[in-house]
Amino acid sequence: MDYRKQIIKWFFDKSQKIYGIMLRKYIPWEIKKTELLTYPKDSFGKHLGIFLNNNNFELIPKGERHDAYHIITGYGTKVEDEIALQFLCFGNGKRSLYIFGPIILGSIILPEYFKYYYKSYRIGKNANIFHHYDYKKLLKISIEDFRQAIFSKAQIEIIKLQYK
Repeated sequence: MDYRKQIIKWFFDKSQKIYGIMLRKYIPWEIKKTELLTYPKDSFGKHLGIFLNNNNFELIPKGERHDAYHIITGYGTKVEDEIALQFLCFGNGKRSLYIFGPIILGSIILPEYFKYYYKSYRIGKNANIFHHYDYKKLLKISIEDFRQAIFSKAQIEIIKLQYK
C-alpha cells in the first residue's frame, strides 16, 4: 500500500475513539452479520451481511450506519473509496466534525483522486437525502427499492458497477 494511503489509514484507525465519542447518542443495533445473512435475498440487511462477511467485518456498535452507507452507495473499503464516501455524504448534507478529516486529508494527501471525490460529492448533492434514516428499521426492505428512493437511474447504474 502506498505510504500516503497508510497515513490516512492510520488516521482512520486512530480517529475511531473520537468517532465513538461522537456516536454516544446512538443505540447499538445488537445484530451480528450471521443474523443479517438470514434476511431475505434482496433485502438491504442481507446485502449488509454479505458486505460484512466479504470484508471479514462485524458491525461497529453505534457506527452501523457507516456500513449502511457502503451498501446504499456501492463504495468499497479502499482508502480512496472511504474518502469518496465521505465526499458523497458531505454532498448529501451530512455534517459532523468527523467528516472533515477524511475530506481534508484525502484532498491534500491523495490529490490524484480529486476527480473521483468531486464526482462523489456531486452524486451526493443530486441524491435525495439519505443520511438521516434509522437504518435498523430498513434492514428488511428491498435494496433496489431503497436505492431508487435515493438515487436517479443513472446514479444507480454507477452504483451497480462499483458494487460488483
